[in-house]
Amino acid sequence: MTQGPLSQLEFNLNISAEQLELYYRGSVREVLAHTNDGRRLRFPLSLLRPYVTYGGVQGRFRILFDQSRRCERLEKIDAGR
Repeated sequence: MTQGPLSQLEFNLNISAEQLELYYRGSVREVLAHTNDGRRLRFPLSLLRPYVTYGGVQGRFRILFDQSRRCERLEKIDAGR
């Protein structure tokens, strides 16, 4: 049996440094985003670590899932701010 293509969703994020502090303090562990097609997407904050700057996390992202609907990877599509 061959594997089909990964499913993917695209979304924009604009999370300030102050909002990220709440995440890192442990009061919030997941990010809730709205995809470009209007769906709600919830994923672990830890996926954003490579994209955190002093200003927070901004930009357009793509999340890819395997056939079991588990996150395969998160990619930044543009540079954002």
